Amino acid sequence: MVKGKKLEQWQKNMYALWLGNFATGAGSSMSLPFLPLFVATLGNFPKWELTLYAGLAFSSTFLSQAIVSPLWGKLADKTGRKPMLLRAAIGMTITATLTGFSTNVWMLIGLRLIQGAFSGYINNAYALMASEVPREHSGRMMGTLTTGAVGGQLIGPIFGGLIAGAFGYRIPFFLFGMLMFVATLVTMFGVKENFQPSESLKKPGKHSAFAGIKNVHIVWAMFISSMLIQAATNSINPIISLFVRQLMHGNGNVALASGVVAALPGVATLLAAPRLGQLSDHIGAQKVLLGGLVLSGALFFPMYFVQTVLVLALLRFFVGIADAALMPVTQTVMSLNTPPASVSRIFSYNQSFQAMGSVIGPMLASGVAGILDYRYVFIMTTCLVLINLGVVTWAYHQDK
Repeated sequence: MVKGKKLEQWQKNMYALWLGNFATGAGSSMSLPFLPLFVATLGNFPKWELTLYAGLAFSSTFLSQAIVSPLWGKLADKTGRKPMLLRAAIGMTITATLTGFSTNVWMLIGLRLIQGAFSGYINNAYALMASEVPREHSGRMMGTLTTGAVGGQLIGPIFGGLIAGAFGYRIPFFLFGMLMFVATLVTMFGVKENFQPSESLKKPGKHSAFAGIKNVHIVWAMFISSMLIQAATNSINPIISLFVRQLMHGNGNVALASGVVAALPGVATLLAAPRLGQLSDHIGAQKVLLGGLVLSGALFFPMYFVQTVLVLALLRFFVGIADAALMPVTQTVMSLNTPPASVSRIFSYNQSFQAMGSVIGPMLASGVAGILDYRYVFIMTTCLVLINLGVVTWAYHQDK
């Protein structure tokens, strides 16, 4: 953008939604690392029961999100994306705040389930921008929006940890509610949508979200790719601190080392996402996506052999660069292949697939780690990346 030039409306929306994405990412990640500890304060549970309840509290949000996202997407294509952003922001403001008042574990799980049904702020931010941004700026815009969410997800656990340690595990939920209230105000007053319902939605036989899509197989490949990316990314989360403790032989500040190792991919993604988004605008999203998958597989496999936390941290940092070439680029590919009339429904289906990945990945990792060893989780993750590479390669091969 030239200095002194007035911002276009899509640019103003992008900056407002970046702030909303940041608030959502920070708030939602603020309490997640401490969910098992919060669950432990709600009753005297044996280890297996505590693990079960913590898993339910974590996954219930993603399960309900996977079920209801297509319904919200269909409504968004009829009413506009801004109402859906406000619905998500207000819904999470209420449910997050109430979660902080949970008196038993089932109340916590129930509120997390409801929260998932009303979530979807980041997904709708992508959909709104995809429907309004000039196509030549799609990659850069998706990359920029991603930095908002990722930046929040980096700061959230650190800040939440400090607050929880000083004031208790309930306070991060109240802060989550406050952040979503800020997102509500930013969206209400900072986002303007030029929405016109498509006439095709009113005609019989034209209700399918895939009706106007030329390369349907590519869009489906992006759904599956998004699911596998989330599964691979989240599969490491349940075992990363345990693996770090094993590498350190129980000596030193394991919590600090685990936090650094967990945060490094986000730092790299934050730095790389806008640049890789611009690169996809110049050389094509397909090349960036395939390159990201190859790099991701080449980084996960060596983690099986690591003997020091330093090497693990270095590999995790470069995984973050690969991640920057994955999720934002799949969003770009979908926006380029989807007509404006159905973009919200397509992005909501994609959110459902992402949510399924967020459930499948940790479940697979827990099973593999329990039966074999922590190291075999990295082999499993490499296999997920290779399957993803095969799916994307096949989809683009069909297009020739």
